[in-house]
Amino acid sequence: MTVELALIVPRMPHPLLCPDASEGYRALADAYAEARRRIEAVQPDLIVLYSAGWNSILGHQVQADPAPEWVHVDQDFHALGSIPYKLRMDPGFADAMTEAGQARGLRVRTVSYKGFPIDTGTVTALKLLNPDNRFPASVVSCNIYADRAETVVLGKAAADAIRAQNRRVVAIAVTNISHRLHSVPVPPDQDRFASLKDDEWTRKLLEILDEGRLEDVSQLARTFTAQAHADSKLKGIWWLASCAGAHNRYSGEVLAYAPVQGAGCAVVSLKPDALAVANLEFDEDDVDVYRGDRNVLAPAGETASTAGTPAPSAPRRSEATPVAAKSPARRGTGRVDVAADRAPKPVGAYPHARRVGDLLYLSGVGPRQAGTDAIPGGPIRNADGVAQEYDIEAQTRAVIDNVRRILEAAGSSLDRVLDVTTFLVDMDRDFKGYNRVYAELLGGIGPTRTTLAIRALPTPIAIELKVVAAAGDADLASLTGVMGG
Repeated sequence: MTVELALIVPRMPHPLLCPDASEGYRALADAYAEARRRIEAVQPDLIVLYSAGWNSILGHQVQADPAPEWVHVDQDFHALGSIPYKLRMDPGFADAMTEAGQARGLRVRTVSYKGFPIDTGTVTALKLLNPDNRFPASVVSCNIYADRAETVVLGKAAADAIRAQNRRVVAIAVTNISHRLHSVPVPPDQDRFASLKDDEWTRKLLEILDEGRLEDVSQLARTFTAQAHADSKLKGIWWLASCAGAHNRYSGEVLAYAPVQGAGCAVVSLKPDALAVANLEFDEDDVDVYRGDRNVLAPAGETASTAGTPAPSAPRRSEATPVAAKSPARRGTGRVDVAADRAPKPVGAYPHARRVGDLLYLSGVGPRQAGTDAIPGGPIRNADGVAQEYDIEAQTRAVIDNVRRILEAAGSSLDRVLDVTTFLVDMDRDFKGYNRVYAELLGGIGPTRTTLAIRALPTPIAIELKVVAAAGDADLASLTGVMGG
């Protein structure tokens, strides 16, 4: 089994202890509630957390007390009140993760002591996401001196233990994004970001996470830390990407983002999705075994590439298929595939669109709705194949709206459409209604058009559009005549 859902949640207690004190706290609390619903939909065997608030120095530690119970008081925000807790931990997984970490060269040990302090972030996350202890949990510490390589290997050790125990897992990074806090109390209704620069950079990362590009954000962590006040160098995101899968193939959604005592706090959901973006965007070592900071523990004459480290599992940029992206490629580059999470998933092995040069070629687009596959205006037949009444105008509007979403995901727009091929399953019945909506939405743009009658489409829809458009940075004047013939 593997990670079925990845989450990023903040380590501040405010969404738990005073959710209605500000709009931002309430938004975060509501986002926690939505994340809890998503966890329950997954029905995991285990919740695995990495907490940036549980700091260790001597390697990493994994909680192995099966039922830690205490009354927690945050060292800074004790005025908000105490948090009684009794948690449900999985000592068997803690042992497995410890063994897996040691096998990869890490110093990892379990801890199991009555009254051992559990950090604010872990307590807050589990009380909001797993309040009834419905699912067992495991939490690992954040070594304050660990570099990227050590943290990535720790995430791989967690993945090893998940596979070895055949677990269905939700992985959670308990971390703020930016972590510059106000040094004096700020009334909740006046809470704001302590640094506007932090806020600007955090929003950039959240835009990327919203596209499901977890590995890209992991690779950007060093840059973010150099420009903003990152929470523990964003080690939580390093760990999460390594544990859940160091790629960008996720359906991402930022559920909430708000300041808490100045820090940038977000709740982000990332669900593995084979049809989402793509592989690594940056050329960075993919470390499998930890050999010390800068490989100082490797035998003499060996480096990370010669010291027995397995070959990287992910392709390097020069070897890989060009990265699928929601932004246009630079003019003159090769093809770039586009995945749009706000459009319905393809029903086959093809991208939503492909850019070649200054042109975007869209795969056939129907009216199905992203996430639900509902068909506006109704399907043309039911599950038993019996013909149904449907509204061709509603389907046509939905198709053109899906075209717009894909174009915008590619950095283009509806007014840059150059050519349309329309497929109708019932020309006699539907042409008039389709033509009326088309004239309303695309008539003013004036792309060339061909309309064909066909017998059927793969799903119970009445219409599909095949579109060619200019890329967002293309010069439309320079494309005059390109689509001729």
